[in-house]
Amino acid sequence: MFTGIVEATGEVQAVVDDEGGRRVRVGAPFEGLAHGQSISVSGACLTVEDFADGEWFEVFLARETLARTYFDDLSEGDGVNLERAMPADGRFDGHIVQGHVDATAEVVGIEREGEDWTFTFSLPDAQRDYLVEKGSITVDGISLTVAARDEDGFDVAIIPTTYEETTLSAKSVGDPVHLEVDVVAKYVEQLC
Repeated sequence: MFTGIVEATGEVQAVVDDEGGRRVRVGAPFEGLAHGQSISVSGACLTVEDFADGEWFEVFLARETLARTYFDDLSEGDGVNLERAMPADGRFDGHIVQGHVDATAEVVGIEREGEDWTFTFSLPDAQRDYLVEKGSITVDGISLTVAARDEDGFDVAIIPTTYEETTLSAKSVGDPVHLEVDVVAKYVEQLC
């Protein structure tokens, strides 16, 4: 489980395709990684397969992951948001994030408002029922609050810290993002 509080950004150092999927090396400052550890890479829960402490880690992207994410377009030099799994005795700061990408969406607007920004994202049909104004949404692994929504999209307000410490500062209109809707909303739907 994750919280959507990005710990660091990393840079993709290598991408190698093979018949089973894609292997990716990400530069990361994390110490104490372990083989088999879960790590959120721009919102997708992936498994550390190899690493050099404080320098990099490698993950494997299976075909299923490539089909559900924009990682099929990932290239060397791309930035990614990183969060290690939350320890059982850790502080819970964001919201419940599983690292299961529900859909990809697109940045459709970016507006600077003083020191803050409003980002507008498209809203895929299958996720419409799970988003409510002032509810939680995970965008590229970042725990955010829905500021407004309509049938075609939703807005989030971005403060300077979030803008500067995540990959949102590198996003442009037309860029893809990963969405994970609030898991609580999914469970409520199943109960009804």
